[in-house]
Amino acid sequence: MIAFKDLTLRRGSRKLLENVNVRFQPGQRIGIVGQNGTGKSSLFAMMLGELSPDSGEAEIPAHLDIATVRQHTPAGDQSALDFVLDGDTELRAVEAKLAKAEAEADGNAMAELHGRMAEIDGYSATARAAKLLHGLGFAPETHTAPLDSFSGGWRMRLNLAAALMRRCDLLLLDEPTNHLDMDAVFWLQEYLASHPATLIIISHDRDFLDALISHTLHLEGGRATLYTGNYSEFETMRAEAKLQQQAAYENQQKKLAQLQGFVDRFRAQATKARQAQSKLKQMERMEKVEAAHWDTPFSFSFRQPDRLPDTLLRLDNADAGYDGVPLVGGIKMQITAGDRLAILGRNGAGKSTVMKLLAGEMAPISGDVQHDKYTRVGYFAQHQLEVLDDNASAATHLQRQAPRASEQEIRDFLGGFDFHGDKALEPIAPFSGGEKARLALALVVYDKPNLLLLDEPTNHLDLDMRHALETALAGYTGAVIMIAHDRHLIDATCDQLWRVDEGTLMPFDGDLDDYAKWLTRQNSAREGSDKPKKATTVGGSGADARRDAAAQREKEKPLRRAIKQAEADMAKFEEKIAAIEKEMAKPSVYGNSTEIARLSQEQGKLRKQLDKAEAAWMENAEALESQKDGSNTSAA
Repeated sequence: MIAFKDLTLRRGSRKLLENVNVRFQPGQRIGIVGQNGTGKSSLFAMMLGELSPDSGEAEIPAHLDIATVRQHTPAGDQSALDFVLDGDTELRAVEAKLAKAEAEADGNAMAELHGRMAEIDGYSATARAAKLLHGLGFAPETHTAPLDSFSGGWRMRLNLAAALMRRCDLLLLDEPTNHLDMDAVFWLQEYLASHPATLIIISHDRDFLDALISHTLHLEGGRATLYTGNYSEFETMRAEAKLQQQAAYENQQKKLAQLQGFVDRFRAQATKARQAQSKLKQMERMEKVEAAHWDTPFSFSFRQPDRLPDTLLRLDNADAGYDGVPLVGGIKMQITAGDRLAILGRNGAGKSTVMKLLAGEMAPISGDVQHDKYTRVGYFAQHQLEVLDDNASAATHLQRQAPRASEQEIRDFLGGFDFHGDKALEPIAPFSGGEKARLALALVVYDKPNLLLLDEPTNHLDLDMRHALETALAGYTGAVIMIAHDRHLIDATCDQLWRVDEGTLMPFDGDLDDYAKWLTRQNSAREGSDKPKKATTVGGSGADARRDAAAQREKEKPLRRAIKQAEADMAKFEEKIAAIEKEMAKPSVYGNSTEIARLSQEQGKLRKQLDKAEAAWMENAEALESQKDGSNTSAA
């Protein structure tokens, strides 16, 4: 059990939590919610021993094994698979002791350590790590790739996989769905649902919380209140508590008014002076009930577009990609005013590439993309925060974008995004990620777009701001195309789902629940195809069975050889493609259009050869499977 008793916690001179009394029981699944800056991550830091309470006690059992996601970005030439295996610290410790015992020929130690390896499921650790990588979106060929070959977002996924690899009593996850696509979010939710540890999650994804947590810890105004139930149940209970608080406040105000009225009437009368003094003391002793505060710091709406053409955008067999090589091809789409689309698909499939094509930031390799002459695009890119000027204020950013706007107009507009007073005039360098995201969104909103393209707009936004965005989109009359891993936002604002997969963009027939079920079926089918067939007992004598099995193996030999050759070819082509990609990333090559063209052409040829090798592998694997099924059927 974890207990906080009269706990007060500061960060620097700022008091985050005061006189907190909370207990977490083993096996509970707790979601920590609250506005940015209320102390959620600081509470985690204290539980990990990185912060000490300023007063009070934090009782955390010394024997408690705690796993969490490392915040620093891993680097080096270690493979992704080995990095994830390192997350199981006991496994690595047992492996090291076993290697030492084998070197010293210590039979007793070896026997004991092999027994422990079996107890901790160490012999299947590599398979478990590979399953984690697969679930988080890593293709099989990347499992052996070095850490340095991955982008920052993928390395943070590796940190998450390493944390999940560790067996623990308590699992702390701070915004685990950041850097994940929708496919990986669904997988993670399913994985955590069966995780045996006590689970404490900080998240701004309400659907993710609803699916996983049994209790909600709400941080607000230095207080921490533990509610029983998931996030939606917490919202209902909080609303009821607010109503009760407001009713109690109003009743108390009436009582105080009556007492004050008595005092005012009779204080000067000698016969009533004593009673008046008594009423005053009664008023002083009364524990004051605060008025319930419902206000959110955000109050913005999308400014209505000047024009709304019937057809804002049309794509006809458009191919999107880089260096002449399509990543997503044959796109056919017509966007009209009022359309609400969400684009789904794994990271790397091409979702953001499609967005760049729609925004006009990328020309199609082939095909046609037509914007109406009155189409006005508002594009929130995935890395929108990186283009902000850290030395400029929020007001300066907007003034640069709208030089004719008055200072008062700018400050009024920014106030809706909680940039009030001096906050609107300060350089944004020290701003949090959430504050910068709000500013980036404000700049998009101000221009009155009639086609809104939002690529992961909710990263860094807390639940209040997400709700404000959802509310603003509900009243927006233009078209919306969105990439997001926030299911609640998609459910609330989008009525069409499209999926990028295997180089195509196609509508998905169903809602997000249907999509989650479809993903589960796909993953189950894929995992099932990877599992070895269980041995079956066939009729007849042992000699007959052995003879039949030998004949079957002989029959399968050509197919097995073909599969092995295809695997070797695939590995060879993947290695060559990786080498070309590494070459193309060099600064000396990047600006050389002739060399880029040559490398792109060579890359295209290798990809075709890789596709042929994969097709050969699939064809022979299916043939082998059919032979096995046929043999088992006839034997039965």
